[in-house]
Amino acid sequence: MRVLGIDPGLRNLGWGVIDADGVHIRHVANGICRSGSGELAERLLTLFEALSDIVSQYAPDTAAVEQTFVNKDGAGTLKLGQARGVAMLVPARAGLEVGEYAPNKVKKTVVGVGHADKKQVEHMVRLQLPGVDIAGADAADALAIALCHAHHSLASGRLQAAIRKGAA
Repeated sequence: MRVLGIDPGLRNLGWGVIDADGVHIRHVANGICRSGSGELAERLLTLFEALSDIVSQYAPDTAAVEQTFVNKDGAGTLKLGQARGVAMLVPARAGLEVGEYAPNKVKKTVVGVGHADKKQVEHMVRLQLPGVDIAGADAADALAIALCHAHHSLASGRLQAAIRKGAA
């Protein structure tokens, strides 16, 4: 299963692609889509086009996006929500199922604690993907989101198999 993880952001949208085959996980690629500083519509279009190219190039089987948290700056939250909309639209448009994970769930899955800092997340991503060259903090977060999705998909698949076996 090829997983695309997306850390939505209006300025910097992190992305990471991994291959998961049971318990074997390997890094494929990662990077950051930068939108520049133009008008909002132009920045969203830039993100849309860059992420569309990534989906086309790496052909993921599924995708996962980090859920938005609400902060004190309402306008900032709305803009982040629009970038998150692009992050969900692109894989959905490609026919992919899109998982959503709260930041604390991603951290708990990858690091073991829900309130880990960015350095801890990046460290654990490096441990789980040996030799990875991470493009930046946003790409590390995206890889963590992809790892979280892979682990939860694997667990869900095991649960479904056990249910099928029990029903037989």
